[in-house]
Amino acid sequence: MPAPARAAALSRALLADDASDRLQAALTAGTHPDESFLDPLVARCAVEPDFYVRDMLTWALTRLPRDLVLDRLLGELSSAAPQARSQALHTLSKLGDPRGWPAITAEHLHDDDAEVARAAWRTAAGLAPEDEHPALAGELVLELGRGDIEVMRSLSRALVELGEAAVPLVRGADDGSALQRARHARATLRLIEDPEASFTLDGA
Repeated sequence: MPAPARAAALSRALLADDASDRLQAALTAGTHPDESFLDPLVARCAVEPDFYVRDMLTWALTRLPRDLVLDRLLGELSSAAPQARSQALHTLSKLGDPRGWPAITAEHLHDDDAEVARAAWRTAAGLAPEDEHPALAGELVLELGRGDIEVMRSLSRALVELGEAAVPLVRGADDGSALQRARHARATLRLIEDPEASFTLDGA
């Protein structure tokens, strides 16, 4: 079957009403990787509503040639669709290629969409070279106190990954100027000291 026909067949399979059928299509695409699958997989990442299918789409993308996938994902980072941005960032974290680091901007780290921001925090912390850790920590501490407990936990985990570079900046955020920000800073410091500890806010 010619490459365009293979890509079209995958696109159709990824439009199935049943999530289990879409999951199977993504699994098959990853099991039998084909460069023609790149565009259908990336396109579906931007709109797929099911978490498990999205995870399988990401896995299928990691099975394709890295340079090809990396170039395509970098283009998705400027998409107007929040899910396209968040899934591109998530897939970059799975690729683990340091060439993705320069493409993660302050706009991603402070994105209005919480899922985009969370993906950016996690991916940036994993890809940033060590000499960039202090600057990245400086951006991340600006987000302390944001969102619900899951959003705050994601930010804290990213700061934990930055290690000692984050400590003075997180301590500085506990200045009493905003209660939620201060509570989040203290919870993060506890997590840096013991990454295996549970994430809890003072008084929670």
